[in-house]
Amino acid sequence: MNYPYLPDGRTILYVPADNAFMQEGRAYALAHSLDDAVKTGSVIVKDGVIIGRGANGSDYHKTNVCERVKQKMPTGQGYELCEGCHPKNHSEPRAVNDAKTQGHDTSGADLYLFGHWWCCEPCWNAVIAGGIQNVYLMHGSERLFNREHPDNILGKW
Repeated sequence: MNYPYLPDGRTILYVPADNAFMQEGRAYALAHSLDDAVKTGSVIVKDGVIIGRGANGSDYHKTNVCERVKQKMPTGQGYELCEGCHPKNHSEPRAVNDAKTQGHDTSGADLYLFGHWWCCEPCWNAVIAGGIQNVYLMHGSERLFNREHPDNILGKW
């Protein structure tokens, strides 16, 4: 798989859509994501228990034009240029922050990401800083959640 970004020494693992933790990521995304086109949810799991949850989005794009769109930035670049796209609004760092806010140690935990087919550099940085061991995506995510793929399901839930 040729991801837009993957840090050295890291891999992405895959689970079926019916995996319980992936289903929890999906449910959290559908309930809490503020991005109607790309609903993303992350759960952090340690010792078989969910210790953190996060969903993506902000209200910024409801009243403001995306700076990245105006500049025709490709996916994975320039998130810091737009308040609505800023990495602080991504599900992965939100899940890490949620776990830590609740007093959990995320070292050695796993992150299950629903709604994307890769993690951007700022999200990987949050995952690595949190000591997350593995990142799991859903089988078929490179097709289902990739804007470029003709069979994607983005915005169709």
